[in-house]
Amino acid sequence: MNKEQLKQSIDTSIPVLGPRKIESPLPLSVWEDHMHYPLVVDQSLYAEAEEPTTLEFEAAGPRRHLYFDPLRTKAAVVTCGGLCPGLNDVIRAIVMEAYHHYHMAGVLGIPFGLEGFIPKYGHRYIELTPDKVRDIHLFGGTVLGSSRGPQDPGEIVDTLERSNVNMLFIIGGDGTMKAGRAIFEEVTRRNLKIAIIGIPKTIDNDICFIQESFGFQTAVAKAAEAIECAHTEALGCPFGVGIVKLMGRESGFIAARAALAMKEVNFVLIPEAQFTLDGEGGLLPALRERLENRGHAVIVVAEGAGQHLLSRTTAHDASGNRVLGDIGAFLKDAIKNYFKDDPVVHPSIKYIDPSYIIRSVPATAGDKVYCGFLGQYALHAAMAGRTGMVVAQLQGRYVHLPLELVTKERRHINILSDFWRAVLESTGQGCLKGMQPDLGK
Repeated sequence: MNKEQLKQSIDTSIPVLGPRKIESPLPLSVWEDHMHYPLVVDQSLYAEAEEPTTLEFEAAGPRRHLYFDPLRTKAAVVTCGGLCPGLNDVIRAIVMEAYHHYHMAGVLGIPFGLEGFIPKYGHRYIELTPDKVRDIHLFGGTVLGSSRGPQDPGEIVDTLERSNVNMLFIIGGDGTMKAGRAIFEEVTRRNLKIAIIGIPKTIDNDICFIQESFGFQTAVAKAAEAIECAHTEALGCPFGVGIVKLMGRESGFIAARAALAMKEVNFVLIPEAQFTLDGEGGLLPALRERLENRGHAVIVVAEGAGQHLLSRTTAHDASGNRVLGDIGAFLKDAIKNYFKDDPVVHPSIKYIDPSYIIRSVPATAGDKVYCGFLGQYALHAAMAGRTGMVVAQLQGRYVHLPLELVTKERRHINILSDFWRAVLESTGQGCLKGMQPDLGK
């Protein structure tokens, strides 16, 4: 889309529940009542943006007047999907802001994701108080538990009504944001005054319009540690090869960023760039050259890379995602077979998959700060009667984004971008086939 088409196709306005008539109890002198930020949308945020285009987004932050009366307002928090560093930090930020600054009536924790709303599962609510969440930021995971898979929006809204919940904070990835949008649409259809606020969480960093999701910095830091271990193993023997498989079903952001952080990576393979194994520009001949010249190599591969080389399956997980083949094990076997009759090069291969370790660790300091802002800004938005939206940081500004925007598509690495060029230069793998599109075709 060109600039005009993009502006016409994207509505950045935020739905509101009604007029704000209640004076905020916050002791502030700076408010964000009518502030909007002009920010540039390009293909790093939205693939359809063929030209960088400036759009205005509503500023996040506290409002002088509120829609909800804090003393009579009850919130609910739910975490969905896979684990991610920072979940507990976001929960804590919401609860502390609700109790200590807005003096709200209460905050309910919904156990085990969207299942927690469905009566047949029999999960009990958790009353979230400052005492209960005081230290949870020191630990990984989520104190609420989580689950995958869709649940009926009608049943969820029935439970919100029965529980007298005024606002729901739903923390999760792309599928969860789509569920949040369905819940918002059901609430709107029933003309209920319940604020639905999303807080995007995806360790793969693949949510549309979200520049960097919380937990991503932590994931890259832990991935870098695994890469360093693989490098040490590769150096420890003749023709050592370290393979590290990282998260990234459809987007290779963790693998690419970790490769930039750790200059020891020689090949990084992502879903966006289809590589070949054999022949001119193939990975295996390039690996042979590397081993002959330097005696060791490190390969980082995103879990969704190279699926075109594996046997495809029709199986899907509880979230509706296609079950992936194990590209790491596949590469290990392919390398063994390629060199099995080689008279000189006999690789010693070490395969490391740190995925669950990365997902479950506590957030780093930078992510903790980010999570604190997201939790606070989410509550400010809900108290002001905003709904059908998520809180996000774009170009250094915290803003409100409609749920419709963030559920348009998944975000991918643009392999024509400066970011991917930097990865190719860092690894020296530009000779591999598929690393950049053939613009001559």
